[in-house]
Amino acid sequence: MRKTVFLLTLSLFAVCCNTTQQQPEPAAALPQTSAADVEAAVNQLMAGMIAADENILQAITADELVYGHSAGKVQNKAEFIAEVLSKQPLVYLSITPLEQTIQMSGETAVVRHILTAETQTPEGVAGNLNVGNVLVWKLQDGTWKLLARQAYRMN
Repeated sequence: MRKTVFLLTLSLFAVCCNTTQQQPEPAAALPQTSAADVEAAVNQLMAGMIAADENILQAITADELVYGHSAGKVQNKAEFIAEVLSKQPLVYLSITPLEQTIQMSGETAVVRHILTAETQTPEGVAGNLNVGNVLVWKLQDGTWKLLARQAYRMN
């Protein structure tokens, strides 16, 4: 009996010693990025809209873009870019974000600001735009891309 207990204990000890505990894999480190990087992306988007530059707009927007206007119209990426390039219904002469805040959460950033813009119709009629904006940015392959935008009318 002692021999059996001894052999059983020895076997159990050998099994325990030979078993390796698997450590959980470390979480993937997020790329180093900051609110300043998001702000630069916002500025790049606005520069692309003013210049009606397709390359900038393609690069700065996510393929899944949902772009909401203050009047209720919602566009996908292709529709948004086509409208800016057509300069219909507006040409953007300048765009300035006021009271901008940036809230970051991992690979997502939410930007809020008041967007003021000097505009012009294709016929040359000058105008001003003043709307509130909420923009959702997503870090994709190390680059901030606009995923969603919703404008709202200001009182």
